[in-house]
Formats: sequence, C-alpha cells, structure tokens
Amino acid sequence: MTDYFSVLSGLLIPIKRAMDEWEIDFESALSDCGIKISDFRDQESRLSAERVAKLIEHCNYLKARHDFAITVAENYHPGTFHALGYAMMTSNNLYDAFKRIAQYKKVVSNTCTFRLEEHADVCKLVLSPYLYKSTNRPVLSRNSIITFIATLIQFARVSSSQNFRPLEVNFNWSNTEQNFQFVNDFFVCPVNFGKEEISFICQTDILKQPLIGGNPLLTQSHEKMLDDYLSRLDKNDVVQLVKNNIYEMLPSGTPSQNDIAKQIGMSLRNLQRKLIQQDSCYRDLLEETRKKLALEYIT
Repeated sequence: MTDYFSVLSGLLIPIKRAMDEWEIDFESALSDCGIKISDFRDQESRLSAERVAKLIEHCNYLKARHDFAITVAENYHPGTFHALGYAMMTSNNLYDAFKRIAQYKKVVSNTCTFRLEEHADVCKLVLSPYLYKSTNRPVLSRNSIITFIATLIQFARVSSSQNFRPLEVNFNWSNTEQNFQFVNDFFVCPVNFGKEEISFICQTDILKQPLIGGNPLLTQSHEKMLDDYLSRLDKNDVVQLVKNNIYEMLPSGTPSQNDIAKQIGMSLRNLQRKLIQQDSCYRDLLEETRKKLALEYIT
C-alpha cells in the first residue's frame, strides 16, 4: 500500500455547503489547507486525504467548535461519491446500496477497507483505516471517520421512507475529553467509544426494505460508469480492465483470452502473467462477469 492516500474531490460538495452554512469563506479555507479551487471544479480529481482532514479541523478551529464533520454529512449530495452516489440512490434497498459502497469504495477513497457482515437479524458495517507505513499512524483522522460514517447514515435517511437510525455506532478511540458528544445528537442511538473496531450496526429487515428511488436499469448504467472510472483510476489494475472488456464483448459472444489481450493492447503471455501476479485467472473473471451480466438481465 502506497503512503499517498487520496479521496474523491466530490467530498468538497458537502464541505462547501457546510462552509456556507457556517459562514466560512470557501476559497480562503481551501488555500489555507493547500487545496486548489480547480479541484472543486473537477469532480474526478483526487485530493490528499491528509489535506481534507486538515480542512475539516481548520473549519472547527475557525468557529471554535467540534461538529463540522456532522454538518458536512447533513449536506450530503449524491455527487459526493461520483456515480457511486447515484448507484446507491437507485439501489433496490439499503442493503444493496451498502454492498455497493464496499465493492466500489476505491472510487471514493483508498484510505480504508469497508465491509458488510451479516449476523443473525443484524448487519454490521465495519470501517478499517489503513496505516502509514512510515509512522504506523491511521490514515484517517477521527473527524474524517465521523464524516464518512455520518454521511452513510444521512444517505440512508434521505433515500428511505423512514427515519433511519442504526442500532449502535462504535469508535475505537476514547472520549475522555468529551469532544465528541455531538455525535450522539446526530446518530440518535448508543454511541460507544473505546471499542476494538469502527462500525455501525443495523437491523437487517430494515436494510432490505425497498428504497423509494430503486431503479435497476439506472443502477446498471451507474455501475458501468463506475467500472470505467476504476479503469481510468488505476490502469495497472489488469483484473478490472479485463472484466470491463469482457462485459463489453459478452453480448456479442463469449470472448477468448486472446480476444481480450488484443482489445487492451497486450500480448497473451503478458496478460496471463499479470493476472497471475494479481492472484486471478481469465476463466474465473469470465464466469464472474457472465454471472453478473445474467443477473442484470434477469433483474
């Protein structure tokens, strides 16, 4: 894992809205934290995760408050997460939407892992920040973590027909200074500090209730955009590149590995070598993509 960690510039959308609400000069604050205004205008650019964390802390400092992260979350906009935000909004239910966040998290950020676990009648969503190799320090600041978790809860509230609330939220740091009391008012559920993991827990039956904006055809289009974006984001990710080309070619017939190699401008031997380096093989990718396409047709 590289020591350069980034987040999608779409995060500046709710940050700007929050700054307007707090009466903070947007361009001046960006400049103070080393972020270019041009990054705000390019919704596919990447920002230093460190600088975005600094920006959140800077806004708290300017107003002598602690809760800017929550104000950012309350100003959630689907564009915050690029096409992923719209794929989430058109998902069949919150369960599918959260699964898409886990699947396409790299679009939003390379700072952490995010997974959905099922346990009996509840689902747990777990966020695990990466560490800087040089210092072993978590890449995400505490307020960055609160921003992300609160944004997911806000998304759930605006996209469902009910007043969504998790069963509990867990953070892996202490609250001895009482600086994080503001999170209780937003989450409206037990908030536990000093836990082993960062997570929030929800009732499975609530997550699987239909969303008011569910639309499988739109979701499929958004996922295609996400796959294309991931290919542009990391051209060295041969697995993603192969899956995209299989997806494109399958409707016209099953492509051979040689067909895909020619399509992406690579020799067959070089393609096989790169797939082996990523612990993958063409047959598995073909079957996985064929299954995905078939399920989309069925839906």
